[in-house]
Amino acid sequence: MYNNNNSTPSSSSSSEAGDVRSSLFNPGEPLRQPRTTPPVSDGSSDSRGSPVLLNSGHNSVNAADALVKNSKLSAAAPEFVPGCYASFQDDVYSDESEGYYAEASLADLVQDFVSHLNSSPGSFESEIEYITDTLNSWVTTEEILQELVELIYVQSTAIPNFAYTGARLCNHLSHHIRLTPSSGNFRQLLLQRCQKEFEQREQAVRGDPETQKKFHSYVLFLGELYLNLELKSGKGTPGRANVLLGALKELLNTLFSHPDDPNLMCAVKLLKLSGSILDDTWKEKGQSDMDEIIKKIEDILLDAKCGRDVRQMLLKLVELRSSNWGRVHTAAVSSDATPYNDPNYFMNEPTFYTADGTPFTAADPEYSDKYQEILDREDYFPDAYEENGNESDDEEEMDPEIEEAFERFCMESDARRKK
Repeated sequence: MYNNNNSTPSSSSSSEAGDVRSSLFNPGEPLRQPRTTPPVSDGSSDSRGSPVLLNSGHNSVNAADALVKNSKLSAAAPEFVPGCYASFQDDVYSDESEGYYAEASLADLVQDFVSHLNSSPGSFESEIEYITDTLNSWVTTEEILQELVELIYVQSTAIPNFAYTGARLCNHLSHHIRLTPSSGNFRQLLLQRCQKEFEQREQAVRGDPETQKKFHSYVLFLGELYLNLELKSGKGTPGRANVLLGALKELLNTLFSHPDDPNLMCAVKLLKLSGSILDDTWKEKGQSDMDEIIKKIEDILLDAKCGRDVRQMLLKLVELRSSNWGRVHTAAVSSDATPYNDPNYFMNEPTFYTADGTPFTAADPEYSDKYQEILDREDYFPDAYEENGNESDDEEEMDPEIEEAFERFCMESDARRKK
């Protein structure tokens, strides 16, 4: 409280300065109690309208009591959190020991596995057994199995460039997750999840950009799943899921029926990924589905107003299919192979060089004449040349493989002349 004695300002200032210095250099001392109570007005004011402060001890106590009664502060108020911070509390559990720690969840486990495989896809073979054993220890009920399927599906369609590894992971788990409830095993639940998304294709293909992006990721994942998901059969040779074959055809038709650039780019990616396998499978079944798809692409190139880059992609795709998807034709049986029915006939034949350095092989039409020229040169200069034009020994003979290739070529040349 204020001192009733009239103290001068200078003495008061010097006293306060001394207290400040004392508190600075004696941090261990307890804080002093305030010498005054908060100034409270009794409702009177001076000539300027400012409230007159009460300085008497009795009035000060009454004013403090009035302040406490009128205060809206509460000791039971919740903790104040600034608006820029979000309150967060980990789910913890106690094992009746002193330490508390966060409880792991299946979602965290799958996220860790997926992140590792995505950053190090080459470790798939070495890590997959550990991942499978860990998941088997978690998957003990039908609900947990369904949660696992959903988690892996979401990760495989949401993470860029993870569709291939995700499909491989799904294939392995479909054969090694032990729990098989009445609702279906891992593979069956996965296909049911894909079917659910498939049924929404018409809405997704016409949706906003974000919806289309998710739909395109699903389409590419389904393509990878068709190539990697193996179904065991009684014949011993694993096969592919035919249900996915039909789904991919319908998805391609859906994409081409709405030929905007994002949908066309997705269709091109899917065909470059799986076009050769789809084409072969349809041909084995006697179906011309790929011809119908290529016809739709040609119609789009003529009529649709697609971007220049997308048009170029479509043209390249048509060329790719016309070249048998960039594959070399199947080689004939070795015993029946000839230069006419096997394009790989001369693949492993040696390469020779003429006197002026021009390379030629047994596939060259003038092979016989050029090769004879090399032999004549060796006869004239036995110490200076061998079949490749380098220095050689007199005793070295012609390579048996080369001699055999030459004789075979000469025989075939004679056969062609007789025809």
